[in-house]
Amino acid sequence: MSPGRPAIALGEHPAEPLSKTGSRFAVPIAAAVGGLVTAAGLLAGPQATAAPAPHQNPVAHQLATTQQARAKVRDYWTPQRMEHAKPLTDAPGSSWRPTKVATGKATVIKGSAAHKKSPKSASSLGGPWSGGGKVVQTTGKVFMTLDGVDYVCSGSVVPAANKSLVTTAGHCVNEGPGDFVTNFEFVPGYSNGQAPYGEWSAAEVGTTQQWAQQGDFNYDVGFAVVAPLNGTYLTDAVGSQNIGFNQARGQQAYAFGYPAGSPYNGQTLDYASGVTGNDTLGGSDDLSLKTNLTGGCSGGPWFQGFDESTGTGTQVSVNSFGYTSQPNVLYGPYFGSVIQNTYNQLQNEQVD
Repeated sequence: MSPGRPAIALGEHPAEPLSKTGSRFAVPIAAAVGGLVTAAGLLAGPQATAAPAPHQNPVAHQLATTQQARAKVRDYWTPQRMEHAKPLTDAPGSSWRPTKVATGKATVIKGSAAHKKSPKSASSLGGPWSGGGKVVQTTGKVFMTLDGVDYVCSGSVVPAANKSLVTTAGHCVNEGPGDFVTNFEFVPGYSNGQAPYGEWSAAEVGTTQQWAQQGDFNYDVGFAVVAPLNGTYLTDAVGSQNIGFNQARGQQAYAFGYPAGSPYNGQTLDYASGVTGNDTLGGSDDLSLKTNLTGGCSGGPWFQGFDESTGTGTQVSVNSFGYTSQPNVLYGPYFGSVIQNTYNQLQNEQVD
């Protein structure tokens, strides 16, 4: 990957976000909005190919598998490194051909607490989340290293048999295609440099074959299996949200994350809300949402049926990318059957 245009990372430090070359570009949420690359050839968009088989094995990679390795990761992430971590950037080039998303039976896996569906509220392009509730402790910042550079994304805790699963964007765990990240650390409830629920090191990360091998943004989803912290599993410490697959489109949704580009600073949990749409510009099967969230919120969760009073909902996507010719619209992969299969396999990966 080669240096792209400058963006603004945490603490107003100039960053050199990474991008792939090509005549057609989209910019993931990992890139600060102030540093979007130029789009070209966007009118027609790529033609989608046939949907893949839903039961393909995910691509996984082991990270800190021992107590000693996890201690090194926690020691690595000093407050200074966290402050200077840069939003991670990737972009689909002209050779990208999105596949159709395989779908199946609508399924919801319940989190550690039930929630009730709230009525539609007014849409919000973005701003600080002041509602409290469970989303504050189940959403967090993700820190990782790629090619020797420290980066930041967002993530969310979902129910899992191993009680240890975090969702994020595929490009926050793998270059797509390319190397996997190292030093993956999840900080639930992050706020102004504080880690009220501790820092959780990943023993394993994984993503879809379509992302790891082709960089297909329809499948830009990553999962991290984090190790227990002081003998406690992640969901026992912070709970988890519902996760849903093959859910209805065109619903009220809430997107969360830690955007770092202006007007945000990456230090607090921010959100946006509105009715999801489809990708009529680039030909992906992704969901769209009108929002001004910026770089750093990549991998943050999208919820349907979100209850503002309890901060709970059903996760149906993650912050992924946006088109440079379409400001204030972000896209997230539709959680279909391939992503469901990836989730199913990683939720059963055991870690001690």
